[in-house]
Amino acid sequence: MTATVDASAATDSTGRNRKANLIAFAVMALLVAIAPFVAYPFFVMQALCFALFACAFNLLIGYVNLLSLGHAMFLGLASYVCAHAAKVWGLEPVSAILVGTVASAALGLIVGALAIRSSGIYFAMITVAFSQMVYFFCVEAPFTHGEDGIQGVPQGLALGLFSLSNPWILYVFVAIVFLFGFLAIQRIVNSPFGEILKAIRENEPRVISLGYRATLYKLAAFTLSAAFAGLAGATKAIVAQNASLTDVAFAMSGEVVLMTLVGGMGTFYGPVVGAVIVVSMQNYLAQFGEWVTVIQGVVFVACVLAFRRGIVGELAARAKVTL
Repeated sequence: MTATVDASAATDSTGRNRKANLIAFAVMALLVAIAPFVAYPFFVMQALCFALFACAFNLLIGYVNLLSLGHAMFLGLASYVCAHAAKVWGLEPVSAILVGTVASAALGLIVGALAIRSSGIYFAMITVAFSQMVYFFCVEAPFTHGEDGIQGVPQGLALGLFSLSNPWILYVFVAIVFLFGFLAIQRIVNSPFGEILKAIRENEPRVISLGYRATLYKLAAFTLSAAFAGLAGATKAIVAQNASLTDVAFAMSGEVVLMTLVGGMGTFYGPVVGAVIVVSMQNYLAQFGEWVTVIQGVVFVACVLAFRRGIVGELAARAKVTL
């Protein structure tokens, strides 16, 4: 009798979670569709790129409990490689973005293979070290043009058909990339592979005792996270038509942590909300200059104190659903 009741409760919970996620996705898709009509399209496209970046970071920290403090190296490297491929090699935008994404995935595989041998603060420090190495590589490498960055990146014809110089076509393109990345990450987390990642987060020794090679799963998660971060960075290079040191700097790694924690770590929609909040503050509070950083700090502290699980995390907990 008890088993039947538990099974019924689990079924109801699953159905409620599915319905909540369908509603949340529909609302998000609707907001993405109407956003360029109520806000500056370039700002919205930047927000979508950073939202995808935050989702990629959340895949690692939210579901594997690995804190990378150097994740900007994947965003920045993909941005530089994509910009170089489009401007110098003459690749069309989709191909250039794919090249940048592959470059970040390859870097993620190399860094992950070395970093996951450690855990906790040691893992975080190793990612910081690699991030600084990539930063100084971008400063010194000839193709990055040092502090000037790569300017005037051509937007070209996506797939040889769609002119991304048209701001509306460009917006639709960015929205498709974001939704693709978001749904791909959601599918990964909800797959058997994702269930093992969550089990590693909760109790890694038990997962190992069951015969799973936790190290390989963590390496796969790290590489996937790097790839999606690279997808965000490469898309941003096409949108902004430049690649600069800002995208690979340590401050960017700190910002993605802020986005994820404010929105809700371990939730699908939290990083998106957090990214929109942080990018909005940077855009609409730019008149305050360096004080924007102080304001961000105050908001971060307030959110940590008032919303321990992040904005979306608290809302989901009160509604008793998983978002």
